[in-house]
Amino acid sequence: MSLYTHHLPAWKREQVEGIKQRFVDYPVVGLVNMHGIPATQLQDIRQNLREVAEIKMARKTLTRHALDEIGGDVVEMGEHISGQSALIFTKENPFKLYKHLELTKTKMAAKPGEVAPEDIVVPKGPTSFKPGPIVGELQQAGVPAMIEAGKVKIRETKTVVKKGQVIDAKMAGVLAKLEIKPMEVGLILQAAFQDGTIFAPETLAIDESAYLAKVTLAAQQAFNLSVNAAILTPLTAETIVGKAAQDARNLAVEACIYEKDVADLIVGRAYREMLAIAMKASEGGFELDESITQAVAAAAAAPAAATPAAEEAPAEEETEEEKKEEEEESGMAGLGALFG
Repeated sequence: MSLYTHHLPAWKREQVEGIKQRFVDYPVVGLVNMHGIPATQLQDIRQNLREVAEIKMARKTLTRHALDEIGGDVVEMGEHISGQSALIFTKENPFKLYKHLELTKTKMAAKPGEVAPEDIVVPKGPTSFKPGPIVGELQQAGVPAMIEAGKVKIRETKTVVKKGQVIDAKMAGVLAKLEIKPMEVGLILQAAFQDGTIFAPETLAIDESAYLAKVTLAAQQAFNLSVNAAILTPLTAETIVGKAAQDARNLAVEACIYEKDVADLIVGRAYREMLAIAMKASEGGFELDESITQAVAAAAAAPAAATPAAEEAPAEEETEEEKKEEEEESGMAGLGALFG
């Protein structure tokens, strides 16, 4: 404890100790700027954050004394103190704290001498004003105004104040009359402290939808890599096995390996190829066997049919295995008629 803080009046010492104790009680501490917040709005903010965070207002010197006495990495928080500062204590993580504080902000009219936080734009279009002195006021402030159909109209959209410029009294009055509220008022997070790390507000300002989209894309890419590289995991095992089965089936069909599960596919493929060759031969004037000619004619009449028409079902119900055997025998007989 420094000599100066040792001789602090009792009420100041009590505030310093209160700040230090809250650093023990809460895992996350934020430093906020409360400048320009009306008293009524500040009460609403406190009420809205009651179950999320505790706001502690103290003089800057006392806050710095508390930070110095705590020591370590937290001392650097003092470098972020500016404006009408206050401390905010929470058990939420810094990212959630930042999001909560952003929700406290509202738009308000600009006061003379304030700095524009962004470009202030007056949009083109009619206003609710009747012709009168307001036209001159708008024009003097650089707003292109005119009278049309008994109303004051803004001729074109115009940026009247650039970001970072000071808003003078004349411009502040015009913006207020046009109900343009460029000033964002609320608790502005200057820094947050957690586990020895100080977070700047720009670090905490995450676009959650964009971040989620990137995480989703990364998960999809990781899944595809695992499947294509045959890296078995609980999430990809079923897909990998299914892909392997499909690849094996395709290979068997391409290589004409007559296995039970692919024989019908091979025969069907051969039959379609036979029809294609027969159609080309027919177009070239070659004479074909009558059965082949009939098959070609049937295929031409119903091009969507992938396989020959099924024969009438027998009176007795057949098993699936018997049906496949009959289809294989029928297909082989057709190939024999074509190639002799």
